[in-house]
Amino acid sequence: MKKTTCLVLFIASSLLFSQDQNFDKVQIKVHPVAGSVYMLEGAGGNIGVSVGDDGIVIVDDEFAPLAPKIKAALKGISDKPVRFVLNTHWHGDHVGGNAQFSTEATIIAQDNVRERMQTGSTAPGRTIKPYPKEALPIITFNDRATVHLNGEDIRAMHFPAGHTDGDSIIYFTKSNVIHMGDDFVRYGFPFVDLNSGGSVEGMLAAVEKIIATFPGDVKVIPGHGELSTVADMKPYADMLRETLAKVQAGVKQGKTLDQLQQEKVLAGYEKWSGDFISTDKWIETIYHDLTDKKGEYVKHN
Repeated sequence: MKKTTCLVLFIASSLLFSQDQNFDKVQIKVHPVAGSVYMLEGAGGNIGVSVGDDGIVIVDDEFAPLAPKIKAALKGISDKPVRFVLNTHWHGDHVGGNAQFSTEATIIAQDNVRERMQTGSTAPGRTIKPYPKEALPIITFNDRATVHLNGEDIRAMHFPAGHTDGDSIIYFTKSNVIHMGDDFVRYGFPFVDLNSGGSVEGMLAAVEKIIATFPGDVKVIPGHGELSTVADMKPYADMLRETLAKVQAGVKQGKTLDQLQQEKVLAGYEKWSGDFISTDKWIETIYHDLTDKKGEYVKHN
């Protein structure tokens, strides 16, 4: 699989939350997508941008130190102010710039995003501190929310228990563009944050739902990686479905995590393995998701 520039920061930042990197050399690249929508690519999650006479709406805002560069890139597209920021989930490479943008824009996210940002979390070998007040979303929603701006209905739809429990997928209805957040990425096996309510089954359900219900010609902004299409999402969905089934079969047989890894239960899927999420790490993720981290099989079809 093609590795993206942000993957290096992904690895270095442990579970995507560190802002202790050197961002001086990061460039914000602007990619026209369709209609009035652009994609900004820098370090961290891809940013979706809707521009028009009413102002700017952005989806996610990468790491905090990049906010000045992101604002400069936006000025190169439009001189209108940023009116709203939609967060796809709570990880620092997607919401790190919230505090800087909150001085001019209203931040919107799913209920669980604000709760996790407000309380912080404990991850393996790391404690994530609560975000400052100014970084928190001030408007939250349970299932859906719509921003009506620039003649565009921008719909945020909650897909629970995928990458996290607060995932939102954003659809720009007029421009026919969808931002998938980290439920769809282009760097290989995805990161599923089990500590934040994520699950492999939920991620698969989200991707399958989008493939089944959205137009085949919709442009897809992934959480990380190059601009995509629905056709690009299908092999990703197949991988999620097939690898989940293979590990699930082993767990039903009473096999341990070590046995599954030693038996190379995911042989044939090596092209999806990366420095961030290796094949063994992906087996581990699925295993713990299925066993609820208790060593017992708890999920049933």
